[in-house]
Formats: sequence, structure tokens, C-alpha cells
Amino acid sequence: MTDWKSLSYVVVDVEGNGQQPPDLVELAAVPIADGIIGEPASWLVRPDQPIAPMAKRIHSISNDDVAEKPVFKDVVVDVLHALSLPALIAHNAHVDVGVLQRKMTGWEPPEVFDTLKLARRLLPGRKTYKLGSLVEEFELDHGLDGEDQPHRAKYDATVTARLFVHLAGRRSLEELRNQPTGGRSDDEPVLF
Repeated sequence: MTDWKSLSYVVVDVEGNGQQPPDLVELAAVPIADGIIGEPASWLVRPDQPIAPMAKRIHSISNDDVAEKPVFKDVVVDVLHALSLPALIAHNAHVDVGVLQRKMTGWEPPEVFDTLKLARRLLPGRKTYKLGSLVEEFELDHGLDGEDQPHRAKYDATVTARLFVHLAGRRSLEELRNQPTGGRSDDEPVLF
């Protein structure tokens, strides 16, 4: 059995503009190396389309907040560098990966671990597997104060990293990779 810590990971979270398809407003990447959570990198960017009022209510990022920020193509080299690890982690990963693939034509994600699917498999019997509920249950937001708040990329990526480490525990890499295909639909909302 392979120790899960033998692989390096990057945990990502994206916040969107509320349009369809969603465009990126904020992105955070948190590395995990040797089982240790590293410092997050985050980017606030000006989307191609305005931020919808519904999205602003969720993540509190306004059009004024991003008016002077770079567009995504101006930070893409830094983002690609941050994502250049052998494995990617996200909660409800298909949403984050989908946005990144739309923004970075030709980019293919590395091996993906979805903490939503992992939690459903490894923590059966919960009423919900929403990130906020799991964060509360396992007190994963300890020490995240100030501007770090739910539905902001840096906060969500950090607590997702903590959730992954919690789920990985003493499990092997093979146990984490044993994700069933199919299953019930995700109870997470679409990207805002």
C-alpha cells in the first residue's frame, strides 16, 4: 500500500460571476506536500461578464472589487505554475475543473480527488455533504479569521485541504483512489 503523503496535491477553489457558463472571479490554490498543508495562493480577477447580484450576495465580491484587477490571461502563467502538481483536489470538483478548462484552453487536470465524493464514501450516513456542514462538524475553520470567510476561494480551498487531510488520515493512496463511478447527484450548488 502506498502512503497518500507520497503524492503532492493542489487544492483549488473558484468563485464565479453567476453567469452561465460561469466565469472566474476568484481562484485559490493550496498545496499539500508530504501531508502538510502549505500557504494558499489566490487571485482576484476581472471576469469577461459582470458579477450577477445573486453571486455577489453569496461571495460578497462586487464588480467594483474587480474593476481594477487583472483579467485571467494576465495571471494564467502563475495559475498554471500553482496547478502543476501531480494531483488536484476540490469539493464538487467537476465544477472547479470545468471552469478552469474553459479558462485555460487545452489544460488537462492531473489526477483529481473530489472531497465531496470521498466524504460520501468514507463518512456514510450524513444528511448532507456540503462543505460548510463538514467544516462545522470537524471544526476545520479553526484559526481562519479576518477576511477569510465561506464562499471566498482562499477560505474554501483551505478548509477543503483540511477536509482532505482529515479524510486521508491513515488511509492508503489506493483507498483514496477507490472512488465508485456514478451514484447520486451532488447536493452542492453550481458555481456562483
